[in-house]
Amino acid sequence: MSEPAVQAPPRLPDAARAEIDALRPRYPTAEAVLIPALHIAQRLWGGWLPDEAIEAVAHELGLAPAKVYGVVSFYDLFHQKPVGRHRIRVCDNLSCQLRGAGEILETLHRELGVGEDEVTPDGRCSYVHFECLGSCDTAPMMMVDDDYHENLTPQKVRRIVKELT
Repeated sequence: MSEPAVQAPPRLPDAARAEIDALRPRYPTAEAVLIPALHIAQRLWGGWLPDEAIEAVAHELGLAPAKVYGVVSFYDLFHQKPVGRHRIRVCDNLSCQLRGAGEILETLHRELGVGEDEVTPDGRCSYVHFECLGSCDTAPMMMVDDDYHENLTPQKVRRIVKELT
């Protein structure tokens, strides 16, 4: 009876490993370099981190995969499933709810033709509701990539979505 084969851990490409190695002197520990390393891996994997990417980063940094999964699942900037080229976050905290966040989410659903946390067939957009984006005085609002869009109406949302390439 033969023993089961031990599978080698996934590895990052040489260029990504070199990029991480260049960062190491700037950080005191492997844990400290984890977030920049995850950004490198996420860029490499097309904007998200499949299990293979998370395990490769863990292997590269000598960290337990559970520690890396914990960081990935904690921070909104890391994605464990595909996202669109443009990531839209709609604030749904109290101010935005009272001023029409539900209508903004419904407008996005109609305009993009996908549900929340789904990606448009062309890979262009995905959207989610988000607890608070810190712009209560300009509610309702949303972020598209890194840009705030405030005092939204369904008409403004349709215009913004049409302008995304």
